[in-house]
This record gives sequence, C-alpha cells and structure tokens, in this order.
Amino acid sequence: MADPRRTARVARYKPPAAETNPALEDPTPDYMNLLGMVFSMCGLMLKLKWCAWVAVYCSFISFANSRSSEDTKQMMSSFMLSISAVVMSYLQNPQPMSPPW
Repeated sequence: MADPRRTARVARYKPPAAETNPALEDPTPDYMNLLGMVFSMCGLMLKLKWCAWVAVYCSFISFANSRSSEDTKQMMSSFMLSISAVVMSYLQNPQPMSPPW
C-alpha cells in the first residue's frame, strides 16, 4: 500500500498580510482596551464596583484577542488599572456589590 499523498504538491498556508488588506485587521482588542480604561476610571472616580469589574472583564477580552506582536505595555497597564480599580473600590467600601439596577 503506497502513500497516496503527493509531497511535491503540498502548499504551506501563509496568512494574507494585513498591509495589503486592512479589513483583516481586528480592532476588538483596541476597543476593549479603551473600554477597560474608561470603566476603570469610572470605577475609581465614581466608586462603582460594577464598573471596576466590567473593566477587568474588558481587559481579559483585550488580552485574549490580542496578537503576540502587539505592544504589551499598554495592555498590561490597562489590566493593572482595572485591578487597582477593583481593589480600591473594595478598600473604600468592603460591603458586597449591590446590583446596578
């Protein structure tokens, strides 16, 4: 029984370059990073715990959808800002979070 695959005709997959087609660039990590920073500031300034938790959620989404070639400093600063918003909101008021409605 011979191997039916033809090794000479194997074509390796090469993803299309983002420079040639800007529609392939996914803006989700950037939007989530911005939303995380906005919610972190709302959580810190307005002492809203749910805003701080939404900021952590947005930071995780931004981290999960980012590419390895992107700048990690901005992502880590957004993540640390959201964590500090949660910590500071619970240090100022240790009661459990009340529903926002």
